[in-house]
Amino acid sequence: MCVTLTPTAASFIKRIVRLSGGNADSGFRLSVKPGGCSGFDSNFTVEAAPADGDAVIEQLGARLFLTGDSCALLRGYTVDFTENSADSRLSYRREGAPEVCGCGSGAGPRAAGEAVAVTFFKPGTGCTKG
Repeated sequence: MCVTLTPTAASFIKRIVRLSGGNADSGFRLSVKPGGCSGFDSNFTVEAAPADGDAVIEQLGARLFLTGDSCALLRGYTVDFTENSADSRLSYRREGAPEVCGCGSGAGPRAAGEAVAVTFFKPGTGCTKG
């Protein structure tokens, strides 16, 4: 499996699909590539069905469509969602993964077992770490 969804990420994905008019076969299509302030340039859309070559992740009632390249980049990560009065974001965590920031202020590898969050979706401008 490419990624694991937390319950809050699954709820966010289901909410976006529902608000976009999706049905039971629809899914949240996510495409990521290296770059950007968070370490990933990403796009998401709601699609009626997966595209050829997409990995289909069905967890906690959410349907996530990942492009093949995105699946390879995110393999082993857990996708989470946080929301507060300042921002809302999907974040990626992988035990022992290096913290990344496309602005050049990323840190090196962490000790084994230490989770690292990488900002995926954050409104506003400027480089901020998740």
